[in-house]
Amino acid sequence: MSALPPPALTVPGPRAASIIGPRGNLLQFFLDPIRFMDQAFQRFGPIVALVEGGRVGFSQRDGPGIVLVHGPGLTREVQSQTDIFYAVSEQLSQQTAGQRESPRRQALQDISVHVLSTNGERHRRHRRLLAPYFHKQHVETYHADMLHLTRAVLDSWVADERRDIRAEMNRLTLRVVLKTLFGDADQVGDDIGQSMQQALNLAIPSLLLPYDLPGLPYYRWGHAAQRLAREVQALIASRRSQSLGARTANDMLTSLLEARDEDGSALSDVEVVGNLFAIFLAGHETSSSALTWTLFLLSQHPRYAADLLTELDDLLHGAPPTVAQMNQVPLLECTIKESLRLLPPIPYSTRYACQPTELAGFPIPAGTDVFVSIYHTHRMPELYARPNVFNPYRWLGIERDAFEFTPFNSGPRMCLGAGFAMQEMKLMLAMILQRYRLEFIPNTRVDRFVGFSMAVKSGLPMIVRQQDRQFTRPVGRARGNVHQMLELVA
Repeated sequence: MSALPPPALTVPGPRAASIIGPRGNLLQFFLDPIRFMDQAFQRFGPIVALVEGGRVGFSQRDGPGIVLVHGPGLTREVQSQTDIFYAVSEQLSQQTAGQRESPRRQALQDISVHVLSTNGERHRRHRRLLAPYFHKQHVETYHADMLHLTRAVLDSWVADERRDIRAEMNRLTLRVVLKTLFGDADQVGDDIGQSMQQALNLAIPSLLLPYDLPGLPYYRWGHAAQRLAREVQALIASRRSQSLGARTANDMLTSLLEARDEDGSALSDVEVVGNLFAIFLAGHETSSSALTWTLFLLSQHPRYAADLLTELDDLLHGAPPTVAQMNQVPLLECTIKESLRLLPPIPYSTRYACQPTELAGFPIPAGTDVFVSIYHTHRMPELYARPNVFNPYRWLGIERDAFEFTPFNSGPRMCLGAGFAMQEMKLMLAMILQRYRLEFIPNTRVDRFVGFSMAVKSGLPMIVRQQDRQFTRPVGRARGNVHQMLELVA
């Protein structure tokens, strides 16, 4: 007896693409989710199906369908009810069910066992074991390493040369995350960082075509996962060979090996590998993208750059900020928050309904994927006046709750590393601005690309000037789809 088809979605949405069919809508979404959601929300309102009637899923290829939502109310419903709306990562691993088992598939399953992918008690256990190492006091112990690594990168810049700021921020945050994960980033070398970066880059293409066949992204993703697992397992074996008293490194690998739950249980080696990869996912590309966008925004709004530099100079006189001093520069945090509001590195979050439920009066069948747009919630005019305008000062006069401003997600699955990311971005931005003025090159094309994070698509070349406070110079016009997201100088 054949299985019954899933219930059809009754949430309104656009029709299926005329030639490709329902999967064409999914392809259009992943090619440019911001543009797709712009058009869908404008036409149908805050809850919309990816395609009329469902008929195409993400976490389950034959699931009931995909629903897109935005706004604090719907965000609260989806992100607070973790017993109903599960993280999709665990479900995605079942997409290749029925295919031949292989070492590649096993490696992918292994690196997918972590705090971002699990649900229920498994998720709560991972979160309990990781939480102490993201506590504010522990995060502050990384300040000296962040300062040292930032200074080393800035020392390599030469005044009046052209630099790709996206590549530079990627290099800087990569060094910080490797130091945080493994202690001695130089000793770990480039191999493990490259393996993690490759596994990250192949994730989205692999999920769109999840077939373990030579030449396809999924096949290469599996090879990257195998290599990553071998490299981290070798590090684990090396750490385990040390006596407990000899493990003095302030790094996440050592911390996870020594973490114990209330009953004395520890993470398995597979769980250690998975969580290290998850921290890399959440702590590298997102911070790199956020810093790149922030520096671009300041280059386009010299008044705010000048005001921020004045605040920094008045307090720091050119020195890097201490942990305490970073909280004494209000405009520093306001600038980062405004950048995260306008251009959140993670523009939408994904969940799936593990049981039938309801959203905005519409029935949501079990298995439905729900994508929550952080980007569009941050641009609601009833929450933020002139929402497409970059204005850090708005944050001096407003308070927004975790479902109105949600760059780090919200509810029980809120990012554990939010405090780490804010400390990292504040320190780096303060050090860069005091030392250099980054000059935008007129007519540079600035396009978004949404993969794991929303990044500048083809890099961001800028001229590195010694900090000369020449903020009255004309701002060069940017080209590209950045103008769909921002009101910029003509």
